[in-house]
Amino acid sequence: MTQADRWLLPDGVEDILPERAARIESVRRRLVDLYKRWGYELVIPPLLEYTDSLLIGLGRDLDLMTFKVTDQLSGRTMGVRADITPQAARIDAHSFKRNGTSRLCYAGHVLHTKPQSPLATRSPIQAGIELYGESGLAADVEVISLLLASLKEAGLASLNIDLGHVGIYRALAVAAELNEAQEHEFFDLLQNKAITEVNAWVAANITDTKMAAVLVALPQLAGDKTVLLQARELLTDGPQAVLDALDELEVVADAVAQRYPEAKLYFDLSELRGYNYHTGIVFAAFADGYGAAVANGGRYDCVGEVFGNARPATGFAVDITAIEGLLTTIAVEPKAIFAPAATDAAQWQAINELRNNGETVVCGFAGQSHADMTIACDRELVLEAGQYRVQSI
Repeated sequence: MTQADRWLLPDGVEDILPERAARIESVRRRLVDLYKRWGYELVIPPLLEYTDSLLIGLGRDLDLMTFKVTDQLSGRTMGVRADITPQAARIDAHSFKRNGTSRLCYAGHVLHTKPQSPLATRSPIQAGIELYGESGLAADVEVISLLLASLKEAGLASLNIDLGHVGIYRALAVAAELNEAQEHEFFDLLQNKAITEVNAWVAANITDTKMAAVLVALPQLAGDKTVLLQARELLTDGPQAVLDALDELEVVADAVAQRYPEAKLYFDLSELRGYNYHTGIVFAAFADGYGAAVANGGRYDCVGEVFGNARPATGFAVDITAIEGLLTTIAVEPKAIFAPAATDAAQWQAINELRNNGETVVCGFAGQSHADMTIACDRELVLEAGQYRVQSI
């Protein structure tokens, strides 16, 4: 490796330099403080742990996203977390063993084997919440409401939420008597929104004309709230589980719209993010100018069963790294105060007092002025008439 190559980072991995780091940290702090105000307790899971627990319950997709290493102490396989949700589920099920409602929040790096979208980093910073112990729709309403509050707190100009329900596809797959291979094949076509391929697949695999019509229409059931009415008309004689899922979507959407009338709710009944582990309503947040979701979430009941405590659960994770790149207005931090080199104990006391009051004070070394500082200084600590005071530069 040449000297010129030593500074290169892997594709999709980047340094976050001071100006951007300050913005990301500002968003992270605001979100964690917001979650605290809603009653969510902060947890800090480890960056890596045994794959036996890290990958349990969340399906093959998470396995493919996870970097794996061998633990030199035990010889067991460990993974660098690609998602913090399973760690929160482990903490709730094993570390707390609470019986009542538990609200947890977190913020930290995750690492992905591949970028989740063409322009995404492989080491995003996430913040998120998980709500355990409540199976009612009130929990789904709270979590989606908190996601919208998160978008507002982060400073996004628009609130766009995509809502779906994995129970619809599961019930239709059972009603259509799809085997496991067929279920996965049709699932992939739906996720790719491949309408022509969907039509061809249904024609080749489904003999029941009514069910064929439903499956062909499924990827087109996307849009505003009228989509729910269209689905009810199409599925009047459909499985009861589908009708129940539509009821749940309508109840939750109405409650969220009442709290956040400015939010744009989009329904996609073939949206199946996290299909392998989600059990109910799923949702994603989108922002103008960014092609991928900036947040994902949904209900994932009973994931904690593998840890000995099956609990109702719902939550979301926000991609802080992506959000920071979309912000059009950033709070301007006050510039620093420059303190010239000195050995005066009174100056040191003045510097500490300013710092304790929240000011940034940069001390110069011998022969340096404020112009030599890499941090912008717009004020200077000066000695006048035996007293230190701050004056503009």
